[in-house]
Amino acid sequence: MKSDANMDHPNADNSDLVKNSVLYREFLAEREEILVHKWLESEKAGHDIGFERALLDWIVKHRSAWREKRRLELQDHEK
Repeated sequence: MKSDANMDHPNADNSDLVKNSVLYREFLAEREEILVHKWLESEKAGHDIGFERALLDWIVKHRSAWREKRRLELQDHEK
């Protein structure tokens, strides 16, 4: 049986499991969208708006539509 100390330090097997998980892939896809939004909004503003502002702005303005589009794309891909 593993001790709690071992649970705090994932080994390579656990790391691969996480990297291949659907949840992690969705996180990476969403993060990429936020970074693109940050770049576009920073260009408009003429300065770096920062990740937190871009994140909040993207969540308010784009997250719902992006998630719905992503869900439909994944459904189509499964067919």
